[in-house]
Amino acid sequence: MSEPSYNKSPLNNSRSKIKSLIVSPPDKTLLAAVMFLIIIGFMAIFSATGPKCLSDGLSPFLFLQKQVLAFVIGFFAMLFFTNFNYKKLEKYNKPAFITLLVMLIMVKFTSLGVNVNGATRWINFCGIQLQPSEFAKPIFVMLLASAFKNNASIMDPVKWTTTFAPLGIALILILIQPNLSMVMLLCITAFVMFICAGGALPIIWGVLGTFCAGVMAIIVKLASSAIAGGGAIKAYQLGRIKTWLNPELDPLGKGYNIIQSLIAFASGGFMGLGYGASVQKRAYLPECHTDFIFAVIAEEWGFIGCVFIIILFLTIMYRGLLISGQAQDMYGKLLAIGLTFSIGIQGFINMGVTSSFIPATGVPLPFISYGGSSLITSMIMIGILLNISKKRITKIGSKENGQRA
Repeated sequence: MSEPSYNKSPLNNSRSKIKSLIVSPPDKTLLAAVMFLIIIGFMAIFSATGPKCLSDGLSPFLFLQKQVLAFVIGFFAMLFFTNFNYKKLEKYNKPAFITLLVMLIMVKFTSLGVNVNGATRWINFCGIQLQPSEFAKPIFVMLLASAFKNNASIMDPVKWTTTFAPLGIALILILIQPNLSMVMLLCITAFVMFICAGGALPIIWGVLGTFCAGVMAIIVKLASSAIAGGGAIKAYQLGRIKTWLNPELDPLGKGYNIIQSLIAFASGGFMGLGYGASVQKRAYLPECHTDFIFAVIAEEWGFIGCVFIIILFLTIMYRGLLISGQAQDMYGKLLAIGLTFSIGIQGFINMGVTSSFIPATGVPLPFISYGGSSLITSMIMIGILLNISKKRITKIGSKENGQRA
């Protein structure tokens, strides 16, 4: 008599394979917070650009239409990455990074590069303008998550060849655009991922000590530059810091933007002037739809509106950290940490700049500031986070019986 079939374990079947079965939908709270920010962004962009477009004889919906188009592209990208198993992203590290490197080279060394306000950060393809450094954020996180998932060693020569050295080249290409703020954001994100991966404490303290020493050196340099009237620090960087410390020294020049931004905050008060009622956006606050859009929101929606946006960003960071903690593998944990901090840090840097808590950096407010590259990239990052948030269980499937996960 043959053995009963129930005694045979499927683990012993050579034709069996382990699959991942999704048992829960993506994080709805995270998605809701992002959608709120995007809707606020649409409203703020229309409010900030409509009057100026009308005065120039253009459609008041011009900028809003472009942002909505970017949202549509970003939405389908987010949908794709929400349903694309994040564990398979590692296979695309190399082609994604090579594409990024090619675009960064094209920005600075080809005629496709577009210069705006003294910085060459964009490329123009047949009328479509992209900012490659924005796409560096998820690609950096992907490469670093792969490098740190097994151990946080930074002394491995293989990691230097495959990850650290190539990323260093990309940082240099971003720095010479110049885009120091993006370089700082990428470095901060990398450092956070290194800490969360269990990086060696001596290295962590060494980096923190070097950072503090660097800050002190900058302060000393500023003091000597102020006395000597110059120095090794670039003029625009020195001007930004001086302006931050005392914008009244040059109220019609370098201090103009921050002064007008602070006036917007003061005018908004607690409840705001009302939607569309901002005075600063009409003639006084340059870049009011990009870097300083938070000031327009503060003037129209007041302290209440600002707190609401801060709560939304804190919600994104909280849900991102929760997703990281619940991820089943180290790669997913590090991926979630990196993406969450990249979005959160950028948001709070922008809000800190417009409220004069930190010097001007030139980074947009994620999901809200006008800019297609920023919006699309941010939505891609959220899509990956949503995919990681899906809870999975291991399922044994058999090729023979055609089971599907």
